[in-house]
Amino acid sequence: MTTTCAIGLDVGGTKIAGGVIDADGRILHRIQIPSPADKGTDTTLAALLELVDRMRTRHPEVASIGVGAAGMITWPSGRILTAPNNAYRDLPLQDLLGEHTGLPAVVENDANAAAWAEARLGGGAGYRNVVAVTVGTGVGGGLILDGALFRGQSGFGAEIGHLVVDPGGNVRCGCGSVGCLEAHASGTALGRRGREVAATDPAGQLATLAGGADRVTGETVFAAARQGDSTARGLFDELGYWLGAGLAGLVNVFDPQVVIIGGGLVAAGDYLYPPTHNSFRTHVFAGPHRTLPPIIPARLGEDAGLVGAALLAMERQPALAA
Repeated sequence: MTTTCAIGLDVGGTKIAGGVIDADGRILHRIQIPSPADKGTDTTLAALLELVDRMRTRHPEVASIGVGAAGMITWPSGRILTAPNNAYRDLPLQDLLGEHTGLPAVVENDANAAAWAEARLGGGAGYRNVVAVTVGTGVGGGLILDGALFRGQSGFGAEIGHLVVDPGGNVRCGCGSVGCLEAHASGTALGRRGREVAATDPAGQLATLAGGADRVTGETVFAAARQGDSTARGLFDELGYWLGAGLAGLVNVFDPQVVIIGGGLVAAGDYLYPPTHNSFRTHVFAGPHRTLPPIIPARLGEDAGLVGAALLAMERQPALAA
């Protein structure tokens, strides 16, 4: 690395977080603002430039910018073709940031950025082959293969949430396909199943906690499980089944040294991990005859995306500056 620190930006649907990150992944300065209300190209760029300016005022020594953003992002051009929670389309964000700031910029898929941070500094440190999966509102993740971040031909690789695990089912994913892992093993899926089950038992604990069957969310299911509700725990068993099957598919193909699970549902570990492990062991190829990779929780939390983006910017900065 030729830089000592970089700016990392994590662009989400409701907030944009930024930080000044040193070469060891330490956050020297952190700031957060709400996402623009219209989430369009001009307003998003203006918000990012505002954050960059504020952080450069405090840390003029930063020499590059890394961005982790949701959506289909071309590599190495850093162009956002489409984003699920924002209005912009075909946004050449990497070029625009470079033109406006004069700094080398890298724009990466947010799940890839978070996976890179976990692989370098979190649960995957010391390993060269890592599967990182984020289980929250949706399912995302990234792959580190032989020490390098895998992006595929155009940057669209490792869309773990859209691994099809139930093609013959009837659950449609937000992407439009049927049977995606995200449609079965996400917080959104947990809430959907909770509402379906609560509708058949309007006097049950799920509906009661939520104030109505149609108001059940994934958080409601978690709260009910913590109170000992067997129905809620059964829903976690379902989710864990699908998650374990998805992880088995990834391990069958990539044979990693470790599998890392992050995201909001990690908090449900006591209810999520046992069924996930059981399903994983059932579906993984030749399980009794091999050493299976451990499945461990992520360590970096919500800062993984901005830390990973900054690390990627620092590591790519010499090539960009040439």
